[in-house]
Amino acid sequence: MMKQTIVTLDMEGVLTPEIWIAVAEKTGIVELRRTTRDEPDYDKLMKGRLALLDQHGLKLSDIQSVIATLPLLDGAKSFMDKLRAEFQVVILSDTFEQFASHFMRQLGMPALLCHTLIIENDRITDYRLRIPDQKRKAVAAFKDLNYRVIAAGDSFNDTTMLAEADVGFLFHAPQNVIAQFPQFQAVDDFNDLLQLILNAAQSN
Repeated sequence: MMKQTIVTLDMEGVLTPEIWIAVAEKTGIVELRRTTRDEPDYDKLMKGRLALLDQHGLKLSDIQSVIATLPLLDGAKSFMDKLRAEFQVVILSDTFEQFASHFMRQLGMPALLCHTLIIENDRITDYRLRIPDQKRKAVAAFKDLNYRVIAAGDSFNDTTMLAEADVGFLFHAPQNVIAQFPQFQAVDDFNDLLQLILNAAQSN
């Protein structure tokens, strides 16, 4: 019997710009350009970011004002519309709910599983993971619910999700990630990714 298919996607770098890079460009704080493409240890990455925000006096509202200027990646909305016409789609992201709502509205409010920031008087004091290793565990949970899971992401922190999925693709991934994970087919065009997902679903 064919299983129902669910598609899980990363958000930043796949559907949207990298938020921290945009903040780095706006503020001139070069160190904020580091992402999960550069630093696989997410806790180390986030603690460094929080220290930089504190050092430079950047508040949540400052970051949200940058996010409010950002569009989706070119072609992302059309891709999501076509994908959601065929499958249930869940965004699995290591972003935060205080950052993501701007993009989710543009995408028509797909399901999003992400983390949350701890805020005191507009100051970001800490962050709270929904659960550790949430991307892989979410895919495993969907498989336990008897779904076939097709996943796509671009960074080191997506690779456990891709490995756990029935089929995983790298999308918009940098060469260092592609080189380290040659087992995942890598593409850069939304139409190509859509076709790969459709083909993978049909081979169920």
